[in-house]
This record gives sequence, C-alpha cells and structure tokens, in this order.
Amino acid sequence: MAEAAALSAARRRRSLGEALAALSLAGPAVALMVMFLIGPLVVVVLLSLTNYQLGAASLSYVGLGNYSEMFADRVFQRSLQNTLLYVAIVVPTSVGLGLGAALLIEAGTSLRAFYRAVYFLPVMATLIAMAIVWEFMLHPTLGLINLTLREFGIEGYNWLQDRRTALFTLCGIGIWQSVGFNMVLFMAGLTAIPGELYEAAAVDGARTGIDRFRTVTWPMLGPVTLFVVVITAIRSFQVFDTVQVMTKGGPNRATEVLLYTMYSEGFSFFRTGYAAAVTVVFLLFVLALSLLKTWAINRKVHYA
Repeated sequence: MAEAAALSAARRRRSLGEALAALSLAGPAVALMVMFLIGPLVVVVLLSLTNYQLGAASLSYVGLGNYSEMFADRVFQRSLQNTLLYVAIVVPTSVGLGLGAALLIEAGTSLRAFYRAVYFLPVMATLIAMAIVWEFMLHPTLGLINLTLREFGIEGYNWLQDRRTALFTLCGIGIWQSVGFNMVLFMAGLTAIPGELYEAAAVDGARTGIDRFRTVTWPMLGPVTLFVVVITAIRSFQVFDTVQVMTKGGPNRATEVLLYTMYSEGFSFFRTGYAAAVTVVFLLFVLALSLLKTWAINRKVHYA
C-alpha cells in the first residue's frame, strides 16, 4: 500500500515537472503572441467603443455609437461597395490568369526561366513606385496608353479621373500585380503532380490536354487553388497603395476603399475611435470571407 502511494506521488511530481517544463518552453511564444497579435486586436476593439481622437488627453465610452454612425455614413457605404467590387473583379481574374500562365509555361520546353521572371517582376517591384509609372502611362494627354489608342483611331479616356473608369483601372493594376504571384504558386503545385497519374489517365482514355487537365491537373491543384484564392482575396481587401498614390479615393469617392477610409479617418481627421470601428469591420469581413471560402472550396478539395 505504501509502495503504491509512493509510486503515485512520484508520478504526480513527474507530471508537475513536465507541465512546468512545457509552460517554460511555450511561455515566451505565448507572451509574444499576446503582445504582438492578440493585444493590438483587443486595443483596436476597445478604441472602437470610445470617441478617442489622436492626440487627445482624454476619451469617453460611446458604446456602439461609432458603429451606428458608420453604417449610416454614405462614405463608408460607398467605400464598402467599392472594396467588394474590387475583390469580386481582381480575385477570379488574377487566379484564372495565373493558372493559365502557369499551364502555358509548364507546357513549353524553352524560355521557362525568362517567362517566370517576366511574370514575377510586378510582384518584386515596389507597388508605390509602379503606381507612379502607371499614373504616367495613364495620363490623359501624354500617357502611353492613350497615345497608342489614338494610333488606332480610338479616343482615350481620363482613366483615373473619370468615375466610370477609375475603379476598373485600379482593378487592372491589381490584377497585373497578382498574376505573377499566383502563377508561381500554381507552378509549384504543377511540379508536385506525379507523372504516373498522367500515364494512368492516358491508359484510361484521357488523350487530349483538356481531358488530362479535367481528370488529373485540376483535382490535384485543389489545395493550391484554395490557398491562392484565399490569399488573393485577403490581399485584394488590403488594397491601399494605388488608391493613395493615384486617386486619393476620387473622383468623388469613386475609388475610396475600406483601408483608405480607415486611413483618412484616423490620420487626416484624427478620429481614432471611428477609424478603429472601421478596422474592426474590415477584419470581420476578411475573416468571414476567408472562412466562407475555406468551407466552400474545401468541400471540393481532394486528391484524385
């Protein structure tokens, strides 16, 4: 009996020692996560419940007042609408073009490295610097695009100052930048597909390229496609650089997006509490969209 009690006590001491060791090992990582991830999120949520203004010595609790004001604000409604339209255009187009470019490069036998570098250049370039280049190219009188159109007898547009074209022009630049990144991810997925699967598909009657893509390539790219769609959607929601440099939300708020509204409210009008409320809504949209896409696409993600 005494021997059993001693054995039990020894086990408890060993379990306690293991727990302390695990806590000491995980403690620094948990502390850093709280400090740099969870802590700032909590501060943003708390600020969104106040009327704090940048630089003010005091603040007051306003509850959901900032959220009520925000959802009744036409500027925020327009900003949200523009952001959703931007995501709806950029995500499917850049994913489709990235997949197409990856398939074409992998199908070729020469100049693969050259094509990979050309498509990936926009990803490596600083977007603000490239936005300035795009602004020059889209100039209504001196821009290369309008000059080229005039050579074919087509009258150009004031791409960035026309409400009908401004947002779609920014979408085109967003697609231009995202295609190369998506292409690299799809190429990594293509190189991981075993060649034996294509041989087996050929034995089963998949003779054409379309048959091989439908029966082998597309199913095997399921996990990569899921990752690409989610990452591209999050990056599209974060559009800010091109808006800030090229249009500043204009003309007449035709290109104002959520991040630009957040920046304007926080650093131009110093309404930190209101900007924090916009940030919370922005984070909820990104989180909800990511979870929805993960759930919807994951139902079809499988290996053949």
